[in-house]
Amino acid sequence: MLTADLIRPRLRVRGDTLHIDLLPLDNPHWQSTAVNLIDLFQNQHGQLLGKWETALEKFEGERLDYVVIRGIAKVLSDAATWITRNTPVPPAELRRMVFGRGPVLGEADLFHPLSRATLLQSIADELGVDAPTLEASLFADLTSETLLIDCGPVWTPETLITRYNLELTRGVLYWARVMEVEIYDGYQDFWHYLKLFKLMFEAKPHHNGYAVVLDGPISPFVNTTTRYGRQFAAFLPALLLGEKWQMRALVKSPLGDDWLRYELDSTSTLTSHFKRSGEFDSRFEADFAAEFVEKFGAERGQWQLSREDEVLLLGDTVMIPDFAFTHQKDGRRALLEIMGFWHPDYLRRKLAKVRAAGRSDLILLVYEGVNLTAEQLVDIPGEVLYFKNKPVLKEVMALVEKVAQ
Repeated sequence: MLTADLIRPRLRVRGDTLHIDLLPLDNPHWQSTAVNLIDLFQNQHGQLLGKWETALEKFEGERLDYVVIRGIAKVLSDAATWITRNTPVPPAELRRMVFGRGPVLGEADLFHPLSRATLLQSIADELGVDAPTLEASLFADLTSETLLIDCGPVWTPETLITRYNLELTRGVLYWARVMEVEIYDGYQDFWHYLKLFKLMFEAKPHHNGYAVVLDGPISPFVNTTTRYGRQFAAFLPALLLGEKWQMRALVKSPLGDDWLRYELDSTSTLTSHFKRSGEFDSRFEADFAAEFVEKFGAERGQWQLSREDEVLLLGDTVMIPDFAFTHQKDGRRALLEIMGFWHPDYLRRKLAKVRAAGRSDLILLVYEGVNLTAEQLVDIPGEVLYFKNKPVLKEVMALVEKVAQ
């Protein structure tokens, strides 16, 4: 992620609103810069970070747009893989061995009978390595000595500039006190990443979607500001996976002491590099949906099947049933959760959510092989239907008619 010194120069304040100077994708100047930086970075494969930093400094030269160059370069570097080189002895231990026998000079004299080269050769002989290897290992644990072994994604000028713009936008959220989000689709991905990054939130239904309030890094309810701030900023690409959403954040101005609004919505040109979940979580769910369409879809039935279109809010967590059935005439709805080939701990957590939801319009479709006995499901508020190999759709639809509200 970009550091504050790479973000602040790209910010502008207009009234009480914070804006970011994003780079235009079709600008020839930035296209050319991106191409050159990509080539320069790829040429560093197998080299140390320090050499990349030197090459970058030379590339900047006298250019006045060095802040952007450094920001783009950091995107390249952050997406790459750097490793600490293997050493015959841990570098810290090597330094203790060498410095503990000093001081020494480049050339021996009356008061320093050992030269630096002689001392290093002596220790190298003790360790059974050559002197150049020993010297190269002394500071191998420094960041500048890490080795580039993978240059990361195959960048194009467009994808690199797009990612740089995303990192600028993420960076603004380091200074957020609160973020308010309205989402209208992509619920599974949204809450998956919300849970992954361990963010604090409150949610409620809102205009056929959900309004979610997230505590920001400088919220009075947050203690570990730095770590939480990184997680909070890292979450933003998850929001971009949705088709329709709005975001408003209250941020402490990085340019002064004012509180400013920062707004973003689904019309943004930003794109996410996060992986979007598939249409179905399993082949079983896909087959179930296909059979429904074949037997009850179009004009053959009164029920419409939809996938994960309702979120059950359960305090600090949520449950998103696999399917929902909606009656096309009277609007009645029923929810369906499939409990198939899952780990026992997952099943226990899922049952706890089902009980917490307390929904009588929820059907649990349970595979017999998961060993959930009738006694374990006796207090389930909705209906339970077991199946051996595959569900009998006729039985499922009978329960839908029974529990729909």
